[in-house]
Amino acid sequence: MSSPLQAMETAARLAGGLLMGRLQHLHELKVEAKGLNDFVTAADREAEEAIAASLEASCPGIPFLAEESAGRKSGASSRFIVDPLDGTTNFIHGYPFFSVSIAYQDAGAIQQGVVFDPSRDEMFSAGRGEGTTLNGTAIRVSGREDLSGSLLVTGFPFKELARLDEYLEGFRRLLKVSAGVRRDGSAALDLAWVAAGRSDGFWEMGLSPWDVAAGGLLVAEAGGQVSDYQGGDDWLEGRSIVAATKGLHTAMRRAVTGTG
Repeated sequence: MSSPLQAMETAARLAGGLLMGRLQHLHELKVEAKGLNDFVTAADREAEEAIAASLEASCPGIPFLAEESAGRKSGASSRFIVDPLDGTTNFIHGYPFFSVSIAYQDAGAIQQGVVFDPSRDEMFSAGRGEGTTLNGTAIRVSGREDLSGSLLVTGFPFKELARLDEYLEGFRRLLKVSAGVRRDGSAALDLAWVAAGRSDGFWEMGLSPWDVAAGGLLVAEAGGQVSDYQGGDDWLEGRSIVAATKGLHTAMRRAVTGTG
């Protein structure tokens, strides 16, 4: 593994350890609202600071696009993209589905990414052209080719409720043709589970780059297909994503968008 990937794994484990420590004292945790249904805690900020310090020590001078630190947000083509706690609402309630997500972007593309699930001690890692691993073992998407029998995962547009009706139409279409739809509350970890074949596809709208940067690469390198809702490549900045096995992707995208 190259130095940035090793550095990201180390930083993600460090942040995950801090989060698990905080989880034992949730009654002491102060919760602030950043916006509609959008929360931040001291745990988010501590984890981000730990990631920043760790990456700066290992890979000095590389700028950040980080969710909780406006001062670190960078539009540079070479940068780390960091979500220190993806699934804050779950974390606040002690619901054990949250993750740490770190990606490295260079020349306009995500080159490496890690998603760490501290509750299960699972490290999902990928490098462009190098495949995806879970705790060092190669993983692949499920390979399912038909929506009937598929297990799909989604995220609600909780920050963009004006688009709720649009979202629900796609949800209704996929619920009717699949074996089931789940909503777990961490896009990064949802994508990692698609990469591992635990679910067959994921879709969501209203997302930010730090939600999908690492997870999107995990799916692509595990043999899946990733796009925005229009079928293009703007899933990082375009605020929508469909990630699935190659056999399901087109049918999922058409169902989500109502395009036949």
